[in-house]
Amino acid sequence: MNTREGKHRKPIHLAAHFPGVNNTTVWTDPAAGSQIEFDSFVHLARTAERGLFDFFFLAEGLRLREHRGRIYDLDVVGRPDTFTMLAALAAVTDWLGLTGTINTTFNEPFEVARQFATLDHLSDGRAGWNIVTSSDAFTGENFRRGGFLDHADRYRRAEEFLTVASGFWDSWAADAVVADVDAGTYIDPSRVGTVEHHGAQFDVRGVATLPAGPQGHPVLLQAGDSDDGRNFGARYADALFTLHGSLEDGQRYYADVKGRAASYGRNPEQLKVFPAATFVLADTAEDAADKAVHIQHQQVSGATAIAMLEQVWGRDLSGYDPDGPLPDVDPTGDTSITQGRVRHGDPIAVARKFRERAEAENLSIRELVMAVTSREQFVGTAAHIADEIDRYVQADACDGFILVPHLTPHGLDDFVDQVVPLLQERRAYRSEYSGHTLREHLGLTS
Repeated sequence: MNTREGKHRKPIHLAAHFPGVNNTTVWTDPAAGSQIEFDSFVHLARTAERGLFDFFFLAEGLRLREHRGRIYDLDVVGRPDTFTMLAALAAVTDWLGLTGTINTTFNEPFEVARQFATLDHLSDGRAGWNIVTSSDAFTGENFRRGGFLDHADRYRRAEEFLTVASGFWDSWAADAVVADVDAGTYIDPSRVGTVEHHGAQFDVRGVATLPAGPQGHPVLLQAGDSDDGRNFGARYADALFTLHGSLEDGQRYYADVKGRAASYGRNPEQLKVFPAATFVLADTAEDAADKAVHIQHQQVSGATAIAMLEQVWGRDLSGYDPDGPLPDVDPTGDTSITQGRVRHGDPIAVARKFRERAEAENLSIRELVMAVTSREQFVGTAAHIADEIDRYVQADACDGFILVPHLTPHGLDDFVDQVVPLLQERRAYRSEYSGHTLREHLGLTS
């Protein structure tokens, strides 16, 4: 294992995920605040900036999830528009990168290119785009096209989408805007190119309405673990958002995507890997462990455990005791019981793995769901968490973490106050911002 002890130490990169579109967030805790009020976003973003984080990460849900025809109980009811929120945060932060999830399936390249160029200008070069795809007909019902896209075409469209968007970002020459003492500032039309693309997904001929932002292109993030997703990310992304949490899984994923990047002629060092991670911080290891159990029980109630199991079984399991054993019946294969969520794969195979684990570890339904849905957690004292984060990065399991606090908006406060200073003492984390753009924060050269 490469831990880089006594050698050059890799810099640790950190980002902050605004909780909401996940099963991590606890809204029932008395300390929880609003997921809609601007003050919540401001507090988390400013806390991340105080902690010298690379960027703020905002997920986007295009439709409220439903389970058995009702709004899923852990979903966020009310999610402000991503671009509007990030533009507003640009005005109340100075250094922090601002990254938003925008779908390539239900948007248009010109519109997204213009919006990210605008955000990059407003933030002086701090914009980032988390590229996601969808073939979900349920989500598509909110859009004119509906669920027209075959699953196999998701990344074909994403690749073509990015090609067209990049054409708009690249269409203005650096000297297209001319400042003349006599004539004032004007656009030289000969320095603005026409974007023309004729493909299977897009047929475009147009002109960008503004020059690219200070970064040229926004920093590109991508989340996708399929073979197609890994290839897309390794070829085009600047950073990857992954759920590979354990050290060994992280090392395998890290080596795989870095190798794929090299096969595309890229410098693997220019592709950053960010697993999502949660943390539970306390003064002693025992207190942290107790706190972690309490949080897990807040995240997975008995009713929630049954609902999550129903997603796999595809049938009504309301008659089962969440504190009892798993159902002895097999899944139906019906995936329509839950709409708007990522699927678990082959239900029969997943159920078999669940049963094997539950039997081996003597787990009830609720205990199993807590075990299989919890993100990789750093649980312990500030010193322990700092050690673990540093260990993962130096061992090439990742380049840093996107932290997902379970409380909004104050869930990151203790981490910044207690863990960040210890990471700085290890000389693997910045003590001040050395550049201004998000690309500079990440150490990206192009």
